[in-house]
Amino acid sequence: MNFDFADESPKLVMLLYGLVAFVVVVGGLLLLLDAVPAWFARRREAQLVAAAANGAPLSRRRAKPREGVFALFFLLPAVLLLTIGLVVPAVRTTILSFMDGGSESWVGLRNYGWLFAQDEILRVIINTMVWVLLVPLVATTIGLLYAVMVDKARMEALAKSLIFMPMAISFVGASIIWKFVYAYRSEDQEQIGLLNQIVVSLGGEPKQWLLESPLNTLLLIVIMVWIQAGFAMVVLSAAIKAIPAEIVEAARLDGVNPWQMFWQVTLPSIRPALIVVVVTISIATLKVFDIVRTSTNGNYDTSVVANEMYNQAFRYGQNGQGAALAVFLFILVIPIVIYQIRNLRQQREG
Repeated sequence: MNFDFADESPKLVMLLYGLVAFVVVVGGLLLLLDAVPAWFARRREAQLVAAAANGAPLSRRRAKPREGVFALFFLLPAVLLLTIGLVVPAVRTTILSFMDGGSESWVGLRNYGWLFAQDEILRVIINTMVWVLLVPLVATTIGLLYAVMVDKARMEALAKSLIFMPMAISFVGASIIWKFVYAYRSEDQEQIGLLNQIVVSLGGEPKQWLLESPLNTLLLIVIMVWIQAGFAMVVLSAAIKAIPAEIVEAARLDGVNPWQMFWQVTLPSIRPALIVVVVTISIATLKVFDIVRTSTNGNYDTSVVANEMYNQAFRYGQNGQGAALAVFLFILVIPIVIYQIRNLRQQREG
């Protein structure tokens, strides 16, 4: 394959412009974040020296730094980036959800009515609910059990590294790995899929696992659990190690057995960490896209809201329906976020 620089020069120039813009913006922000605090510090030091030289106390107005201006300076880039990257697209997506597929005319609530009128979309919503119910519950349970079992055990670091390792793999990479696990070949061929090889060795017949509904959805959920269990284990293990030793010793002096220790001491002590883990995994599960897209492309009744949103907007050219699915997904996330905010507020007040 020949590469002609002359033909590709416009793309290379655009790439160069992008790199220069990135360096300028990021470098400028880093320079400002370094220079402005130093300028405030030098100014403050000069004021203190001048006040000491004159023998007069620094006025109360000047003694306190201008924290509001200082905080605004640091918050302004983040607010600007959030507005451009989050608020504006969210508003635009909401507007598009009330328009037709070509984003040319208003259709009112027709796109939202379509969500609940099509059997295929209802299947997508049900699949998403199954994901949200099972993944946080199973992943958190596995992570908690693993954290409890390997706590203060020999080779603890190695054991935790093994279960945390899937977190270092992208969702696409994990899906490809598990597609080999679920791979199917006919009976007269040697099986390359681990699951089918186990079935054949036990005297069974190989199956096309990802084609059988609703089993295929559960098998895709296994991939997400495999990834998220490591995250749950790390957070909960840290919470278990943070339990005060006095509480543990007091419980042991009272004669509690390991089962009672788990239910009466460990679980109540790590409740805030459990909530954080469940909420975080729930939000990640609601947005799941890569696993479904890579494994089945949403076929065979495995699609979820995020995947269907992509299909409607970018494959079928139905911008209004895709935007409606995006808004619906956002609405599903809101209660979880509100619950987490209220929980954090209660912890601070407590």
